[in-house]
Amino acid sequence: MRDPVTVSTGITYDRESIERWLFSCKNNTCPVTKQVLLETDLTPNHTLRRLIQAWCTLNASLGIERIPTPKPPVDKTQIVKILNDAKQFPQMQLKCLRRLRSIALQSERNRTCLEAAGAIEFLATIIKNYNSESYTEDGSELEKAIDEALSILYHLNISERYLKNLINNGDHEFVESLVQVLKHGNYQSRAYSTKLLKSIFDVAEPTQLMTANLELFTEIVKVLRDQISQQASKAALKLLMELCPWGRNRVKAVEGGAVLALIDLLLDVTEKRACELILKVLDQLCRCAEGRAELLKHGAGLAIVSKKILRVSHVATDRAVRILSSVCRFSATPRVLQEMLQVGVVSKLCLVLQVDASFKTKEKAKEILKLHSRVWRDSSCIPAHLLSAYPSS
Repeated sequence: MRDPVTVSTGITYDRESIERWLFSCKNNTCPVTKQVLLETDLTPNHTLRRLIQAWCTLNASLGIERIPTPKPPVDKTQIVKILNDAKQFPQMQLKCLRRLRSIALQSERNRTCLEAAGAIEFLATIIKNYNSESYTEDGSELEKAIDEALSILYHLNISERYLKNLINNGDHEFVESLVQVLKHGNYQSRAYSTKLLKSIFDVAEPTQLMTANLELFTEIVKVLRDQISQQASKAALKLLMELCPWGRNRVKAVEGGAVLALIDLLLDVTEKRACELILKVLDQLCRCAEGRAELLKHGAGLAIVSKKILRVSHVATDRAVRILSSVCRFSATPRVLQEMLQVGVVSKLCLVLQVDASFKTKEKAKEILKLHSRVWRDSSCIPAHLLSAYPSS
């Protein structure tokens, strides 16, 4: 126990531990008494702290270091003062933002306090000032301020209520500003913007999801192509998964270059979760004619999707078979059917019927093979040991 504090029930805990219990784990009870804590104020137990420090001093010969007297935690009043200074004195804004970031990184309690003090609204206002004119190669003061604001918002892990406030009342300005950051910002700010957009659209209403514009999809695809970071790429993939089922978003994503970018990523990806996400998004996009056309246009499209079957996970296998099913049901020209034979798609589907795959996946593979059995069944491209698994018509 380094910084003993007492809760309203009279029980004393280590500050870091009880703050984790209350703020990170979202509990509202005293761990010992199980009573609901109506107030989450933590009172420093100075007597116990001095006793601990005295014990450390007495045992210094045993190598025990004296625990330093902790600094008092930041309170809402201090944060409000920093916010007011930043608003009233533009020349102090960057310094204030760096102070806020330092506070946010210290503890979950501080991040909750920042939310309560109105920091999110202030930071969102700064980001709304972002436009193409504010971007400079050497980094203007405004650009630096926006970078700091994005960093703070990302680390705050904003609650659902505050996220909804950012996009309610028909205000698209904040989302549009994040898209501009994706377009012109540095790699770190683009990563933060991607993650913030993902969090925002997770809680958005259907009407807000359907109004996503082409520019958003284009910039998200660029994040994937640039491979800024694994976290940013996964956030971008999850964002596409959230958006694609709504309205004409599948077509917008295809027009933004998503299908070709995803296939290129699939050629090199080795991480299981990333591969599953890519295949899930491709499955969504191949449910529209434009998406299937782009998949077939790519020279390695069918081959790489087939290659991932039975090599990654049951989830990846299921999604890959779904993609092939969409192609076979709606885009099966003679050229496509011959390509599927030549690159081993049909052989892989036969193999699915022989191994430990889910029932639904096997049924989907069987359905595909039956659908085009006249073209494929007697082909020399299928190895004899797999042909025995070919379903009867």
